Amino acid sequence: MVPLILRFAQCCRSAGLKVSTSEVLDTVKQLQWIDATDESQFRTVLRANFVKSHREHGRFDRVYDMFFHQSLPPEATNRSSATDNAVKAILEAARKQSSDDEASLIDFLAGDPIAYLESLRDLQDRETAASPAIKSNLGAVAGRLHVMLGINRLRSRITRLLDQPGPAMSPVDRDGVGRRLMSRLDTAYALLTRDPGIDNDGLDERHATPVSNGGLEQRPFSSLSHEEVAQMREVVAKLVRKLRDTVSRRWTGRNRGILDIKTTLRSASRYQGLPVEIHFRKRPPRKTRIVTLCDVSGSVWAAARFMLNMLYSLQDCFSKVRSFVFISSVVEVTDIFNRQDIDAAIDLALNDTDIGRQAQTDYGETFRCFNTDFIHTLNKKTTLIIVGDARSNYMNPRESILEEMRQRCRRLIWLNPEPRAFWGTGDSEMPTYRAHCHELRPCQNLKQLADFVSELVL
Repeated sequence: MVPLILRFAQCCRSAGLKVSTSEVLDTVKQLQWIDATDESQFRTVLRANFVKSHREHGRFDRVYDMFFHQSLPPEATNRSSATDNAVKAILEAARKQSSDDEASLIDFLAGDPIAYLESLRDLQDRETAASPAIKSNLGAVAGRLHVMLGINRLRSRITRLLDQPGPAMSPVDRDGVGRRLMSRLDTAYALLTRDPGIDNDGLDERHATPVSNGGLEQRPFSSLSHEEVAQMREVVAKLVRKLRDTVSRRWTGRNRGILDIKTTLRSASRYQGLPVEIHFRKRPPRKTRIVTLCDVSGSVWAAARFMLNMLYSLQDCFSKVRSFVFISSVVEVTDIFNRQDIDAAIDLALNDTDIGRQAQTDYGETFRCFNTDFIHTLNKKTTLIIVGDARSNYMNPRESILEEMRQRCRRLIWLNPEPRAFWGTGDSEMPTYRAHCHELRPCQNLKQLADFVSELVL
C-alpha cells in the first residue's frame, strides 16, 4: 500500500498538485483506520490530504481516475494474465521502434503516467513563461501538436504490431490488448487537448434581466447619441446623490463603537454623577479599496467611461480608488481623474496617455504589464474590477497571470459590456477568464451598471 500511495503522490505532483511529505505520511496513518477496500473511504482520505481548496477538486478527481482506473500497472494490483503479458510485449516492440520523445507516452501506456504528466506540465510552464515579444498562441499550439503527432504515430505503430504475427494470442486476447492500449491512448490525448482548467464553483455569475425598450437607462451604451450621453450624465448625477445620502444614513446608524468612559463620566457630572447620557466612540466606516482596469477600445469605452464617472463621484464611499486604462498596454489615470473634471479627464485619458489607440486589444499583454508594474496595488482589502469584452484578437490570454491577480485581491469582478450570447465567440476569451473571477456580470446599460455600483457601495 505504501509504494502505491507514494507513486500516486508523485503523480499528483506531476499534475500540478502540491503534496508534501507530511501529507503523505498522514495519509498512510489514516488509511490504517478505515477499510481501504471501500473506495469511497479510500478516495475521501486521499482527497482530504492532497487537496488544498475546492478549486483543486476537479484536478484531483481526474488524476485519481486516471491513476487507479485507467493506467494502474498490473504489478500494483498483483494481477498477471496473458493479456497483460501481451500488452508488455507489444509495448516493448513499440519502444524499440520509437524515438526518445515518445518514451513518456509508452511509459503512460505501461501504467506509469508520471513522465507524461510532467511533460504536459512543462508545456504549460513554457506557455506561461512565453516571451513578451511572442504574443500569439502559436508556440503553445506547436508544442501540443508535437505531442499529438507522437500519439498518432504510436497509435499507428501499435495497430501494425497487432496485425503482425507475433506471440501466440487468441483473437479475443488480441482484441482485448488493442482495446486497452487504444483506451489509454485516448486518455493521453484527452489530457493533452482538454485543458482541465480550474474549478470555480463559487463564481457569482449574474444574468441580464429582460428589459423594455422605452427607458434611457436601459439603452445599450454603444447605441447612445451625443444628446443621450448628456442626458445620461444628469441621470448619473442624481443616482450618485441618492447613493451618497443612503451611505451617509447607513454609516450614521451603523453599530456604535465601544463605550467612551471619559466622555460618559464627564457628562454625568451635570446629573449629580448619574450616567444619564451614554456616549460611544465613533467607529470609522470600513471602506473598500477599489482598483479598476478598463478597456478603452471602441464601444467598450462607453461602459468604462460611465463606470469611472460613477466611481470617482463616489470616492468618499471608498478608502481609495485607483484606475487604469488599456488597449494593448496599461496606463494609470488616477491622478488625471483626481485633478480634472470627469469630461476633461476622459479626453486626457484618451489623447494624452500612451495607451496605443491604434493597436489591437491584447488582454494577455495587459495582464503581464499590470503584473509587472502595478501588482503592488492589490491586497486582501482590494476589489479589482475589470471592464472589458475579453476580445484579445487571438493573442495569448495568459490566464495564469489573472489567477495570480485573483489570489492577491479580495474580489475580482468582471463587467462585460457585450451581450452574453457573444461571450466565447470568435476571439472572445471570456470562457477562459471566467474560471478566475469571483463575480461575472453583464454591463450593457446604465441600469445594470447602477445595480452593480449600488451593491458595491451599500
